Amino acid sequence: MKILEQSIIAKSPSKKSEDGIVVTSDFIAVIDGSTSKTKRRHCPLMSNGRYAMLLISRYIRKMPANTSSHQFCVGVTRALRRHYWLRFPVERMQHHPEERLCASAIIYSRLRREVWMVGDCQCLIGGNYFDNPKPYEQPLAEMRVAKVKELLAAGVPQADLLQPHDPAREVMIPTMLDVMKNQNITYAVIDGFPIPEQKVKVIPLDFQKWEIVFASDGYPQLAPTLKESESLLAHQRETDPLNIGQFKATKAFVSGNNSFDDRTYIRFEV
Repeated sequence: MKILEQSIIAKSPSKKSEDGIVVTSDFIAVIDGSTSKTKRRHCPLMSNGRYAMLLISRYIRKMPANTSSHQFCVGVTRALRRHYWLRFPVERMQHHPEERLCASAIIYSRLRREVWMVGDCQCLIGGNYFDNPKPYEQPLAEMRVAKVKELLAAGVPQADLLQPHDPAREVMIPTMLDVMKNQNITYAVIDGFPIPEQKVKVIPLDFQKWEIVFASDGYPQLAPTLKESESLLAHQRETDPLNIGQFKATKAFVSGNNSFDDRTYIRFEV
């Protein structure tokens, strides 16, 4: 495996990214910790998304080279579940998925020559695009977009909708919390509860040479190079900072932030 380029950029210049990259002799991974939807903190020193990312990163670094997708799903679930046993009632986590540690991950296994996609992530393999989006993400984005357009039509300045407090986002939060009850039922994430492996995308590779790009969902469009991907992101910010046009998102480009979300990119050859 040969790393060609990589980058992690936090959405806020004052906070650490909830995304992470792991590179070992046997695995390459991008992990995207989920933004907290609750004030409950699993670690007082950092956000829940960052803490989840760090726990998963540590687990991947210790995985045996012959680990399968199934073994990863079972093992990483156990690793996060152990955290609940130590600090939080598992029964409460069962009924309050919004309080769980949560992340998505995309992993390449050198020995098995497979890409595993658990949750919302994206990649290019030989120029072909693959993703594994949450089923509710687009309807939630549409809810926010409808509210943004309503506020704009009522005369609210665009600048007011690019502040940290986003009244349009507040509209979709109750629905977001409700659909999270389907976490690891209708879609897969890493959250300390059993992962429905039929929702995990496994992509086998043959033994020819492949160039691969892994990225978190902080890139609206994924390109074969980091420079191109960054250019597309900059164009999105310039032309539609509210993310209500062709690309619809649950967040806008908040003034003063680096982007609408943390973003991570790694390009490599196998």
